[in-house]
Amino acid sequence: MAVIHQTSMSPGKLELLASWLPTRTWYHASGRPPRLRKAGGFRLDDPAGEVGIEFLVIADSSSVEPAVYLVPLTYRDGPLANAENGLIGTSLHGVLGQRWIYDGTHDPVLVAQLMALLAGEAQPQAQNNSDTPDLSVTVAAADVVSQTAESASVVDGADRTDIAMSDGVIVRVERFLRSGGVSQSPHVTAPWRLPDGTDTRGIILAARI
Repeated sequence: MAVIHQTSMSPGKLELLASWLPTRTWYHASGRPPRLRKAGGFRLDDPAGEVGIEFLVIADSSSVEPAVYLVPLTYRDGPLANAENGLIGTSLHGVLGQRWIYDGTHDPVLVAQLMALLAGEAQPQAQNNSDTPDLSVTVAAADVVSQTAESASVVDGADRTDIAMSDGVIVRVERFLRSGGVSQSPHVTAPWRLPDGTDTRGIILAARI
């Protein structure tokens, strides 16, 4: 199980994301700088214990209609080869030292655990506590989802990112989150908090087989 350190990061995640988000095709720009706060999320464990994996939900209140986004993140102790397009930035962790932070859709460790999650073989973990399952995250799993196929391409769209696997499975990462939703495919539903303080939930990940 990953150990969650109660310490600081400089610059912080939200500070890095405030610069990175406006460069994304799925970001709903308001013409103003992002005003971000954490709105939810969960973690997955790396079986090798080397890479931190977090599915971070953030709310942006910079526009009249606040937006909520999902950003899968990985935390590494060094650069990830051939993943320059996925690098969000680097940060100094109070315990672990320098960390390289990536958009996890470009990180094979996160993608592998995402596939395991959709196959019912990975347990969502609490975002802020060590060794604590997050029972608020629900998975409609399918054992036909491959855990061995490699990512073939990552394509950002208007409101989502599609990860095409080499075996033909496409995993849709919802970036601009909406409450509710219905899917007959393997999918993951999670809660988050809206900028007005209302709690809601919706589909954040789905697989097309």
